[in-house]
Amino acid sequence: MALDGIFLNHIKNEIAPCIIGSRVEKIHQPSREELVIHLRSRSGSYKLFLSVRVNSPRVHFTNNPPENPATPPMFCMLMRKKLTNGLVTGVRQMGLDRVLYIDFEASNDIGDRVPVTLSIEIMAKHSNILLIDENNRIVDAMKRVDLSRSTVRQILPGFPYTPPPAQDKPDLTDVTVDEIVERIEETENKTLSSAILNSVQGVSPLISREIAHRCGGDVPVWDIDNNQKEILIKELEALQETAKSSLGTPYLIKDEDGFPVDFSFTEITQYGNKRICEKQESFSALLDSFYFEKDRTERTRQKGRDLVKFLHNAIERTAKKLNLQQAELQQCADREELRISAELINANLYRLEKGSFYYDLENYYDNNNILRIKADPSLSPAANAQKYFKLYRKSKTAEQMLVGLIEKGEEDLQYLESVSDALDRASTQAEIDEIKNELIISGYMKSKSKGGKKQIKISAPLEYETSDGFRVFVGRNNIQNDKLTFKTANKNDMWLHTQKIHGSHVIIASDNREISDDAIVEAAEIAAYHSKAREAKLVPVDYTYVKNLKKPPASPPGKVIYHVYYSVNVTPDREKIEKMAKNK
Repeated sequence: MALDGIFLNHIKNEIAPCIIGSRVEKIHQPSREELVIHLRSRSGSYKLFLSVRVNSPRVHFTNNPPENPATPPMFCMLMRKKLTNGLVTGVRQMGLDRVLYIDFEASNDIGDRVPVTLSIEIMAKHSNILLIDENNRIVDAMKRVDLSRSTVRQILPGFPYTPPPAQDKPDLTDVTVDEIVERIEETENKTLSSAILNSVQGVSPLISREIAHRCGGDVPVWDIDNNQKEILIKELEALQETAKSSLGTPYLIKDEDGFPVDFSFTEITQYGNKRICEKQESFSALLDSFYFEKDRTERTRQKGRDLVKFLHNAIERTAKKLNLQQAELQQCADREELRISAELINANLYRLEKGSFYYDLENYYDNNNILRIKADPSLSPAANAQKYFKLYRKSKTAEQMLVGLIEKGEEDLQYLESVSDALDRASTQAEIDEIKNELIISGYMKSKSKGGKKQIKISAPLEYETSDGFRVFVGRNNIQNDKLTFKTANKNDMWLHTQKIHGSHVIIASDNREISDDAIVEAAEIAAYHSKAREAKLVPVDYTYVKNLKKPPASPPGKVIYHVYYSVNVTPDREKIEKMAKNK
């Protein structure tokens, strides 16, 4: 991703005017590598999100703060002690290095106001957040680093703070373009993009490739002609001016399916028509939007790791058992041959003798064609006939049992897959806990608590509002789906669900009005978004009145049957759906 020194500089210049002079109200630590600082000033309140995850380190304002744990981590408690009610006095960046410093004036242990600094280091696996006191010593860090992890730079409480080791590259804003071009030309055995990346600080691989693309292609440095060199100089001059002025434009880069794949402070043209480049309202909004779905999924997987593993194993075990039962049922399909063999032996007892390994008999069920029947030479013909009758009766009984078992296995598999889908879409610990409790109540999982199966309070369904004012409700899990559909909804309300795709039950509340076609389409988009097909382009969604639904006896939560319905194909759009949301 392209969060390089220049992009960080744009973030710094965007957040600094808003937070300088503001006070720290609250601090939360949603996970081991994330921090949310709530700030308030005369101009308003802000949620500053800091992440040092390996694959998504960043700093920006957020409108989608992650859920907080029930018990705050020790680092969070320390931050609250040191920074709560502190005043933000400055935001700094050394050149185009990927380190942001936020200065505070806060109270120490004896109540005196002292300067402290928060250092946010955006450096992939080495990313970190450090609190530094007025004597330039480390108070603590989100990730402590001792000698066993690094011999170059230790990060431990009480140690003097030293910035990350400088790269052997000049700052783009501190050198002339001619000096940069000279360094590029001196680079051997590299393409133009690699040479740019290795010749100047603050530029990401994406921007290096973009400059090379605008120069005519990512050719070897020694193949650059005079025309390409002139273009390179102009591009570097424009990039340098952007870095100095921070007047870049936030761009979100999407693939052909509309899925975010990258971001930048300048328009990206290197992908041609295979990528869509969209302007965003701010750099914070850009990062918040880009990482929203990615982080939500990763965070849910971390919080529900044990539950994900349980469901994976349960689905795999159920599917394997189902395959074995279906194979056994297939074998039972040949049971009529066993009956015919028994009858033919009985009909020919007068001419059969003990000791034969097979009997060749006329099959009167098949135009008297000869049928060779295997026989046990140690048994009499009558005993062989009884043996075939016994196998026939056993096969018939097995088939009757297997049909029921297979039906139950298919129902179990569908249910477990629906729970897995609900878990994939869960965004809070409370939702994960509800799903776990649903599995306990349904008997698929054992409770670790002494109370056994325990009913917990079900959270409220998600609520949306269509453009023409109809309320739309979405179940968060199967138990909530049942309650929403069969207890909350009115018989004249509209029910929607993705066709043959796992997803949530969606209800349009009629409120004694005739439900409009526009409301149905928008609710169908919501249903598609809250399903396994949320990333698909065209999703079929069934809709019918609630009065047409039935709950099969003894069926698992979320199971309904219906025969009267209509369908519509829609494409879910997260931004559009978020605008309709009434709660989250």
